[in-house]
Amino acid sequence: MLQPVIHYGLHFGLPLLIALLFFKTYWLKAYGIMLLGMLIDLDHLLVNPIFDPNRCSINFHPLHTYYAMVAYVVFLVPKKTRLIGLGLVIHIIADSVDCWLM
Repeated sequence: MLQPVIHYGLHFGLPLLIALLFFKTYWLKAYGIMLLGMLIDLDHLLVNPIFDPNRCSINFHPLHTYYAMVAYVVFLVPKKTRLIGLGLVIHIIADSVDCWLM
């Protein structure tokens, strides 16, 4: 019962906290860009069933693989891609915590 609260709290709450703490002058824009990291869940449409509560997304879906994660970390380096990189890394962290709690 606590697992969805933690999972979605990380998906939505952690980007908001980071936006408010580190991007104060444009926190709403920063928050919105970080939330775009949720779009990597579109890779769930490639499998059947689309949602399985007992399946760990990490290294199962194409955009949740370790190779993709390396790219997401690289996105943190240039300033122009840092916010989307943060959103993607936060997304992976949230999904990893979800897997650990299973």
